[in-house]
Amino acid sequence: MASYSLIRTSMSLDTGTLATLDALAKRWSVSKAEVMRRAVRHLKEEADREDARPSPVAALDWLQGGGGLTVAEGEEFKKAVAAERKAKRYWWEA
Repeated sequence: MASYSLIRTSMSLDTGTLATLDALAKRWSVSKAEVMRRAVRHLKEEADREDARPSPVAALDWLQGGGGLTVAEGEEFKKAVAAERKAKRYWWEA
């Protein structure tokens, strides 16, 4: 168990949220407070991942700039794909 200090707080929850909180606490065999801690931690991690994602324009710039491949790596990749396609035989070509 993690070592941290706990601070008692109160909040108002609607009956649906409270019922869901109770159900999760029973399902996971933990306290309602632990369900809340897990939920907040999960949402924070999700928000951090979202913040780290590039914007659509930045992602497009990256792709148009080669997507992290050097020119030589790109040429090798194109050769490999062309060879794979040339070697492919379809059922009607047998």
